[in-house]
Amino acid sequence: MTASLKETIGRYGVWSVELRSEDPARRGELDEAAAELEDLGYGAIWLGGSSTVEHAAPLIGATRSVVVGTSIQSVWQQDAATTAAGFSEVEAAHPGRFALGLGVSHGPLVKDYRRPYAAMVGYLDELDAAGVPADRRVLAALGPKMLGLSRDRAAGAIPYLVTPEHTAQAREILGDGPLLAPEFKVVLESDPARARETARAYLARYLELPNYTGNFLRLGFTEADIADGGSDRLVDAVFAWGDETRIRERVTAFHEAGADHVALQVVRADAGDSLPTKEWRTLASLLT
Repeated sequence: MTASLKETIGRYGVWSVELRSEDPARRGELDEAAAELEDLGYGAIWLGGSSTVEHAAPLIGATRSVVVGTSIQSVWQQDAATTAAGFSEVEAAHPGRFALGLGVSHGPLVKDYRRPYAAMVGYLDELDAAGVPADRRVLAALGPKMLGLSRDRAAGAIPYLVTPEHTAQAREILGDGPLLAPEFKVVLESDPARARETARAYLARYLELPNYTGNFLRLGFTEADIADGGSDRLVDAVFAWGDETRIRERVTAFHEAGADHVALQVVRADAGDSLPTKEWRTLASLLT
C-alpha cells in the first residue's frame, strides 16, 4: 500500500516556478537540481506556473523518493480525462511520487471564468469516475468552502500566499487528518529596505487578483494594507526575511499554527529564470 502524502513529504518542501521550465536545453540542469533538493532533505518539490503532470514526470524520473506536485494545475487548463490519463501513467511508473495539486485560478486570468467552486466539484467528479484517488490530490484552497472540499474530496490543502493565522483557521476547518501544506515566500536578505523592495516587486502581481486580496481582508488586513504595493505589515506577514534566526522562527510559526509541511519559495531581486540553488542550500541548512 502506498504511503499517504502526509507521511511522505516531510516538514519542508520547495515551491519553484523555475523548475517547471519547458526548455529542453535545461533538462539536465533541472534534473540535477531536483536530485540535489532530494539530497538536501526536502520532502517535496512543488511546481508553480500552471504546471501539469508533464512538467512533474521528468523530475520524478530523475530522483529516488521526493514527491513532485503541481501547485497548481488550473482546472481550466486541462480537461479531467487528460489529467487522469497522465496521472495513471506516472503513478504506474512511480507509485506515490506525484501529487496532483489543483486550483481554480483567478477570474482576471481565465476566459469565461465562472462558478469556480462548482467547476472544481465537477472536475473532482470526473477524476473520481476516471479512477484518480482522492488521497493523491490536493487543492489550492483559501476560503472556507474550498477548504471544506479539500477535507472531503482530497488529501488536503496547499494554500498559497497565506499567513500562520490563515493556517490556524484552515486547520480548524480541515480537522486533524488532512494534509495542510501552505506555501511561504522567503527573501534571504537582512536589510529591511532591500528585503521589502524585493518582496513588493514580487507581490505586485498578486495584489491584482481578487482571490488573494479578498483573503487578506478576511484575515484582518485593510484596503490600506493592500494599496500602493502593500503595507509593511502585509509584506512582513506573507514573506520571511532577515537573519537565519528570524527566518527559522517565521517558518516554525506555520508548523505551530497547524501546518504539516511548508513549501518554501525563494524570492530574489532580478533573478530571471535561474535556479536559486545557493538559497535552497542555505534554507536546508538553517531548517534542519
